[in-house]
Amino acid sequence: MEDRVRMRIAIDAMGGDFAPQAVIDGLALALPILDPNTKLLLYGDEHRLHECLVACQIQDVRLSLVATSEVVGYDEPPSLAIRNKRDSSLIRAISDVAEGHADCVLSAGSTGALLTGATLIIKRLQGIKRPALATLLPTQKKDRCVLLLDCGANTDCKPAYLVQFALLGAGYMEHVMGITKPRIALLNNGTEEDKGNELTKAAHGRLKAVPLSFAGNCEARDVLSGDFDVVVCDGFDGNVLLKGIEGAAALMMTLLKEGLTSSLRGKTGAMLARPALRTLRKTMDYAEYGGAPLLGVNAGVVKAHGSSNGKAFCSAIRQCETLVASDMIRAVGKIIETVVLED
Repeated sequence: MEDRVRMRIAIDAMGGDFAPQAVIDGLALALPILDPNTKLLLYGDEHRLHECLVACQIQDVRLSLVATSEVVGYDEPPSLAIRNKRDSSLIRAISDVAEGHADCVLSAGSTGALLTGATLIIKRLQGIKRPALATLLPTQKKDRCVLLLDCGANTDCKPAYLVQFALLGAGYMEHVMGITKPRIALLNNGTEEDKGNELTKAAHGRLKAVPLSFAGNCEARDVLSGDFDVVVCDGFDGNVLLKGIEGAAALMMTLLKEGLTSSLRGKTGAMLARPALRTLRKTMDYAEYGGAPLLGVNAGVVKAHGSSNGKAFCSAIRQCETLVASDMIRAVGKIIETVVLED
């Protein structure tokens, strides 16, 4: 039997609201279930990381510490952070991926710095006009997710960008999620072909001409229906939609909790419905889905939620492993080379 290729994941251990402890908590959950050949590189304050590992009683030959002296803050302009903080945990991790010392970078730190650094240092796939930030969301159909992209990397887009987002999304769902011929939809304000603004109307016509299972327009209320595997949009609309979904989910859970605890009858009903409520909470929990991959660059890049806890980091680490193992980047790169797009 051939030896499996060693996989190396570069983790910005100082990025995130609860770093580095949340990262270490995620490692404790992930290490027992990761492939024995997966190596994890932790970038950050070596002393703090060592203390956290000792406190959690983590000893594993697959772990390596890479000492860095700086941290990129959320409020720092990305371009300045890349230029002035080259020894930061985030930029060192990105640079090592670009130089081939690691296969994927994971960070819960500054989104802007991660996206800018990945684009400028790791660089785009040949032919890609703009990388896209993608997010997996639950749907009404059990065990079926939908990939929404772009979720914020590109607020202003051209029709060609949306077509490439569709190709990237289809590649991710096929190679990483195992969905054959994923159904692609275009986010719009109506299902009719002639609906939308100039961007979506132009993109609609081009999407019909590329080798994809294009299912037409999708209204915002149908994104989570399970009828589509990929929903494409510009980064402005995608980010607004994503945060709207997060807010609606939080409101629903709050109202449900208040309703079930406001009376004896409600509390009795809550006890009976506890298994269903646990399933609902798990379905709506972002920690179950890992992070948001940046698609369209030359290596794996995953952005974890800034408030990620150990469970979320564990899911994100496993997502990195699956992304690299799928060979999705090489496969999509070949497809992109065959599709010639004009702006």
